[in-house]
Amino acid sequence: MSSIVNGRFASLSKGILFAAALGALSACSDDEKVEAPDPVRPVKVVQVAGPDSGRIFIYSGSVRARTEMNLGFRVAGKITERLVDVGDRVEPGTVLARLDAVDYELAVRRADADLSAAGKQVDITGLALRRAETLAQKNVTPQSQLEQAQLAADQAQSQLQSAESALEQAKNQVAYTELKATQSGIVTTVSADVGQVVSTGSAVLAVAVDGEKEVQIAVPEMDIAHFKPGKTVKASFWSARDLALDGKVREVAGSADAQSRTFAVRVSLPGDERVLLGTTATITAGEDNAAPAFGLPLAALAQKDGKPVVWVVDRDKGEVSSRPVVVAGYNDDGVRVSEGVSIGDLVVSAGTQFMKDGLKVRLPETVASRFGSVSSQSTASIQP
Repeated sequence: MSSIVNGRFASLSKGILFAAALGALSACSDDEKVEAPDPVRPVKVVQVAGPDSGRIFIYSGSVRARTEMNLGFRVAGKITERLVDVGDRVEPGTVLARLDAVDYELAVRRADADLSAAGKQVDITGLALRRAETLAQKNVTPQSQLEQAQLAADQAQSQLQSAESALEQAKNQVAYTELKATQSGIVTTVSADVGQVVSTGSAVLAVAVDGEKEVQIAVPEMDIAHFKPGKTVKASFWSARDLALDGKVREVAGSADAQSRTFAVRVSLPGDERVLLGTTATITAGEDNAAPAFGLPLAALAQKDGKPVVWVVDRDKGEVSSRPVVVAGYNDDGVRVSEGVSIGDLVVSAGTQFMKDGLKVRLPETVASRFGSVSSQSTASIQP
């Protein structure tokens, strides 16, 4: 009997001890849950550098002569000679091309013959006028015959003047069969060649006149307000990396191109032999009257209660906190902030949707060694 009681007592003791152990374990688990620290999130940050002076506009264009003339014949005809090629230098009076001048030379011969006939007619009418004057003085012929002789002489004189003008015009037509340069420059385009029949005034050659050079760029309508005549810009050149010149906006198109919706802007360049026609130039311009602002990646900008904020890392506590900012504008690289951050601040540049005030964050060891006591073994990075 005593052995049965002892067995039951032993079983009961084991149950009590097991329950006590379970209670202790659950208590320990609850304590661990209460005391478990918040997760530490690795972040990518950017250090705020010094403020900029506004947006920078960069556009590419080609170098061209300020004056480029399209030259054509003043008469129609068939081209028999082309005496220059693209790239040739020409001077005033240089013959560039010639037309077949046979028909125009025949016109000169005809005009010369007409002039000779008109001269003889003047002589004939002059003799008739003198005879009529003599007879009128002797009252042999009526006054009307004298008047008719005077009119015939005047008409012959007018025909002589017309024949002289026709001959001069015919000679000019022959001279126009030679296309000559009027200014010094370089041939840039050839639009017609030997054997081609061209009409009056059609372009045959283009000559870039020596002198001032310029760069033409295409500016979109959202930026055209920052380009006004007289604005100073910087010009650099792909063909001469060490060359940088100060240029000025000379002309801004009054309307946008119908297809590209951009405005043509011409920038005048100072004289420099290293600037070659046709080469690529880069025009860099700053924003006028722009307030200084700090440049941040666009991903660093977040919203809190409907207002723009950024998340700044506290170096000592290793925590982030939201900071209201004033957005000054946007550029190709991100957002410009005029108020709310200072030089040297560490701003979270990715994953801002996961941030909250007081959240513990981790930075790479390289970041911690540079910016304070915040340490980490994560692989997050920092951008200079």
